[in-house]
Amino acid sequence: MAESRYRILEHPADVGIEASGVSLKEAFENAAAGLLSIITDVESIDAAEERYIRLTATDFDNLLVKWLSEILYLYDGEDFIVGEVEIESLSPTQLEAIVSGEPYDANKHSTHLDVKAVTYHQLKIQQKKTGCLVRVYLDI
Repeated sequence: MAESRYRILEHPADVGIEASGVSLKEAFENAAAGLLSIITDVESIDAAEERYIRLTATDFDNLLVKWLSEILYLYDGEDFIVGEVEIESLSPTQLEAIVSGEPYDANKHSTHLDVKAVTYHQLKIQQKKTGCLVRVYLDI
């Protein structure tokens, strides 16, 4: 997950991620990389375990929020910190992915910001022939 494929956006009360890719799949993966970089130092995470994720939604906007919310849930709800993501399939109503990581360990993993939720505020998904861009804001 290349850091140059996303950038963190400043906002008075939140923090945003703008991620790009040659495909929407890659932009979704890079948005996940951006989220993870906000939470922790991704380099400290070993890909010791894999988790399978399958999500359904009404459209790409809803799917992006659900995708990032699922990664956040793994961290907050299951103490599982994701280090790598690979989306296997993506359609307007479904996403299937494998994420790799390990159980969260406060002695090993430093944390940056506490992300409360993924929001629909200023959500943007743009698909062009030259590439794709997604923008999402996080409640911190």
